[in-house]
Amino acid sequence: MLQKINFISGLPRSGSTLLAALLRQNPRFHSAMTSPVGGLVERMLEAMSENNEFSVFISPEQKRALILSIFSAYYHPQADQEVIFDTNRLWCSKLPLILELFPEAKVICCVRNIAWIMDSIELLIRRNAFDVSRLFNNPAERATVYSRTEALSQGSRLVGYAYNALKEAFYSEQSASLLLVDYDLLTKGPEKTMSLIYQFLGEEPFEHDFNHVEYQEPDFDNKLQTKGLHQVRSQVEFKPRTTILPPDLFERFNGLSFWTEATNSRASAIVAKAK
Repeated sequence: MLQKINFISGLPRSGSTLLAALLRQNPRFHSAMTSPVGGLVERMLEAMSENNEFSVFISPEQKRALILSIFSAYYHPQADQEVIFDTNRLWCSKLPLILELFPEAKVICCVRNIAWIMDSIELLIRRNAFDVSRLFNNPAERATVYSRTEALSQGSRLVGYAYNALKEAFYSEQSASLLLVDYDLLTKGPEKTMSLIYQFLGEEPFEHDFNHVEYQEPDFDNKLQTKGLHQVRSQVEFKPRTTILPPDLFERFNGLSFWTEATNSRASAIVAKAK
């Protein structure tokens, strides 16, 4: 029988890997960076759709069982852990599906000012100056900071897709299952933030070590030619700095934080309120 399952989703470069690294300190929990489960679910849904002439032989009950089997098979090695946190940005666009499968599931959405997300990605690109990042499809996209941020902001790409999916979830009828967690607040006050996360999850408090956090996936990051994409610093702390984006580009993406105003949403949030 599959363990209790929750989800980590939201925006890239917003603390999802850090959150997973903290949660996995709790021996009752399993969490990690983005898993392949979401992609496998997408492919299974496609295989059971009208694009497959044999779909007429697959009942709704069988569809449900087949999707559930992906979760149970993938997380079978973690059978000793009571709570699973599966990470994927696409879960925000699949709330009706995951809540049909797991009605009690909670979705933690990591968020951050979009301008600082773009800044963080750009900083990684510049640090890996001798690598050709696979975050971009061609030389034209990689050419300048303007073309790079433009590519990433498109609706089907790293930042644009996650942003649109988060907005869909935030204003959906399933929004009560969401908790939005701001990256800045997580790094400035990790103890308080984690306590609020545990309250939302309905889990017993756990004493985390915010000075010795361990998690990285160098093989995955190297495959993307973007080293450090999922590397977590050992100490949780907020490090203010000046943006490396041109002022006009920073201003373009600043102010897109719709989650600071909770009107028309039942989502819970650990975020700074709009001024």
